[in-house]
Amino acid sequence: MSVIDLEVEYNNRARVPENPTLIAGWARDAKGYREACPGWRVIPYGVGARHTIDFFPAGNDGPIVVFIHGGYWQALDSSFFSHLAAGLNAHGVSVALPSYDLCPNVSVGDIIEQMRSAVRELAKIGRRLVISGHSAGGHLAACMLATEWRALDAALPSDLVVAVYSISGLFDLGPLVPTSVNAPLHLNDQSARDVSPLFWPMPSHGSLDAVVGGNESSEYFRQSQAIVDAWGAAIPTRYEAISGANHFTVIAGMADPQSAMTLRLKQLAQR
Repeated sequence: MSVIDLEVEYNNRARVPENPTLIAGWARDAKGYREACPGWRVIPYGVGARHTIDFFPAGNDGPIVVFIHGGYWQALDSSFFSHLAAGLNAHGVSVALPSYDLCPNVSVGDIIEQMRSAVRELAKIGRRLVISGHSAGGHLAACMLATEWRALDAALPSDLVVAVYSISGLFDLGPLVPTSVNAPLHLNDQSARDVSPLFWPMPSHGSLDAVVGGNESSEYFRQSQAIVDAWGAAIPTRYEAISGANHFTVIAGMADPQSAMTLRLKQLAQR
């Protein structure tokens, strides 16, 4: 059996050399969408400069769709992704995009706690949440589904998070330990396992979609299939590979009201 080159498998910027152009495009499109949506606002969830949620309200009073950005817990913020609210906003679905502190200034565990704080802040609006996320954000989204909310706050509904739609998510962080991705994360075998939702108690409610770009590495396919197989014993799960998409282009569908990705998220928000 051949040894997997984990650096090759997980170094997405090396795998997609045009990534600077794609990321610049995100920033441009996100800025344009914010300028076109005067009703959007910033909701603080903590005292830090990055403890904010960009909220794009829309007409209906159903669940809010949350999008947690990626960047391997060490790059980017919500301002790169505002345009991804466009698809769902067109269907009357509100979208929330939280930012968080980055490694190495904080740990991955700290970021999980920050996203729990953001979710608790959104709970004050009084609506259930569908949580989506990309890459590291897909990991954080899964962590939110596996969180026992009433154990944190007895006033919260146990089904606060009704569904997760993870895009190119990571659920077992162990393979990152020997790679360059880990330099600012400072994970070891045990701390990586501690923050890996694949090894947490399975969620008792909700559903999980794990989707991945068809042009991504075999490890990304394996990660998504692994969480679907594991959690499928307890909740409805679904796996999908999106043909022709790489790690950076796979999220593009969220900006398109008629894409299969947007329509699936709309369906999840209407349950």
